[in-house]
Amino acid sequence: MKKRILIIDDDADMCTLLSRFLSKNGYEVDTAHSGNKGIEKFMASFFDIVLCDYRLGDKKDGKDILIEIKQHNPATIVLIITGYSDIKTAVDVIKAGAYDYITKPLIPDEVLNVLSKALNQPNTETSVTTFKENKTVSASFNSAQEFLEGQDATTKDLYKQIDLVAPTNFSIILYGESGTGKEVIAKTIHERSNRKGKPFIAMDCGTLSKELAGSELFGHMKGSFTGALADKEGHFELANGGTLFLDEVVNLSPEIQASLLRVIQERKFKRVGGNKEIDVDVRVIVASNENLQEAYRRGKFREDLYHRFNEFSISLPPLRNRKNDIPLFADFFLSKTMAELNKKIDGFDNEVLDMFIKYNWPGNLREFRNVIRRCTLLTGSGRITAASLPHEISNSSSNQTTSATAAAEPQKISLDLKDSASKAEYETIMHVLKEVNFNKTKAAEILKIDRKTLYNKIKGYEDAQL
Repeated sequence: MKKRILIIDDDADMCTLLSRFLSKNGYEVDTAHSGNKGIEKFMASFFDIVLCDYRLGDKKDGKDILIEIKQHNPATIVLIITGYSDIKTAVDVIKAGAYDYITKPLIPDEVLNVLSKALNQPNTETSVTTFKENKTVSASFNSAQEFLEGQDATTKDLYKQIDLVAPTNFSIILYGESGTGKEVIAKTIHERSNRKGKPFIAMDCGTLSKELAGSELFGHMKGSFTGALADKEGHFELANGGTLFLDEVVNLSPEIQASLLRVIQERKFKRVGGNKEIDVDVRVIVASNENLQEAYRRGKFREDLYHRFNEFSISLPPLRNRKNDIPLFADFFLSKTMAELNKKIDGFDNEVLDMFIKYNWPGNLREFRNVIRRCTLLTGSGRITAASLPHEISNSSSNQTTSATAAAEPQKISLDLKDSASKAEYETIMHVLKEVNFNKTKAAEILKIDRKTLYNKIKGYEDAQL
């Protein structure tokens, strides 16, 4: 049976074109050129999906139509069409119960993709009820969902590249600032490849010594070095048949880089201290926040290894360039944190969402997730307010004028010297990280500390926020 779609748009030409396109793609379509006519048609018949323009010629806008439809039948899927790519509009209609919004000019394949996702969405009625109670920003996920794809234009471009390269066996370099989700993207590529169902193994190369890196990658034999008390499988063995993800690969020593090149070329290796060659079939995805081409030109990375890895490269956009995703990720992280803490929170104050959108997010999605966890922990019930935000967000230059209350109250001077020193140290580290595009090796050199100490300090700040 064909799915029925009602299009409500005061642009008759748009209605005609969209109706013809959807009819050719197997949908049964009816149209209305005003909000009132749309409601009349909706009440008189059944529709699986309503596509409604946000700006209508009569007194009702898309949000008004959405609310009326949800009152009549909460299970109806409503998609809002808008030429005004505005965050507040998107948040408002999603909070009111819209499944999603689509921005003009409409791209046919994008419309079909959104319709397909909406019609195949499980537990739609439950999700709509959640919307109606104003408890979340988005219903496109649940607390058991591992990842959120996002809907920003830059995010969609990213996933187009992922869908293009995932079915191949190409080696891939992922570039991106710290916290942009490079491991998540690597796992997404694995899940969309022919290796799905086989092992996905991740390894952080940033803090490993030469000796430890060899053991972790290739395994070792009992007695091959002090502390080798038993035979051990390495990451290549563990990932056999699947995907191996190497983060911060630029930090591997020249000796390990040479061994890695041999494994990728010959598809075989020996454990540390072993004589037997082991065949392996592994797709390698590597990540770096430093340009590997520049690294090999400086002699820090092997050029031949770079070319082996660089069969395809993807740059991950920072969160500050994905503003449309921020409300969605806020709700996604909140949903997962509520499940983790067994708490019930009613969402976010609009002031908080405004602060999230204006903040620069130097730590990207990792920082965002930690902030949501902190806010959820500090909020007893009701909605998350600006009072639960960490000082770097509420006091950032872009957010200082957001809160009228904060502006009206005098700033209190901290008399805790230890706390003040810790904040100053944190701000210094974040400033240096921004200056070097979050390259931790360069930051450690400038700060005159070793890389491991820098990692520990960053982790300490993240843990302190929780």
